[in-house]
Amino acid sequence: MARTINVLWNDEEAEFKFRPIDRKVLYGKRRRVAFDEKGQECTRASLLGDGSLLLKSGMTGQGYFLPSGEWLPQGDLEGILPDGSPAELVPGTLGTPVPLEGPIPLESALDLKVQTVYLLEPETLPDRLADELAKGSCFSFMFNYRSDYRAETGILMSNDEGVWALIGLPITYEWSDVERSVAFVPDEEDDADDLDFEMF
Repeated sequence: MARTINVLWNDEEAEFKFRPIDRKVLYGKRRRVAFDEKGQECTRASLLGDGSLLLKSGMTGQGYFLPSGEWLPQGDLEGILPDGSPAELVPGTLGTPVPLEGPIPLESALDLKVQTVYLLEPETLPDRLADELAKGSCFSFMFNYRSDYRAETGILMSNDEGVWALIGLPITYEWSDVERSVAFVPDEEDDADDLDFEMF
């Protein structure tokens, strides 16, 4: 069964099939293939720095080697916050109705570091939500492709080409007050190195 993005607005659920849009979809792709002397396609592998192991594609996704050489399965890893406390695992949202927030200003999309763009194909789309999207309204929602320690933010919008979901992490800005000033104290040693243009 295909996974879906499900959102909830005004107690009505919308369900979308989705597919990622990336450079390969927009512009196509080329693939360079290497063959051995027998005409068999080569597979890529990485040799560890000490030459002890040859890692094939997908092997590093199963776990990690500690500096001591001990193998640590990925299932044994736990998320830790900067203060040392354990991070809470956020469940995946695919197939689960997630509340929409909004409408939100279109400029909110500029405050998102977009990592993935999905083209959505509506399976069910309530009329009220469809009308809002057609008017150019945007909505935000929590998105997590799979269980992880950090959920992403999704922005739901539409245009003449279809319905879209922009997925990414909010960008945070550090602003300074007008009242806050920085005092500049010149270093006396630096003055000695200044050029005296009267010498030229």
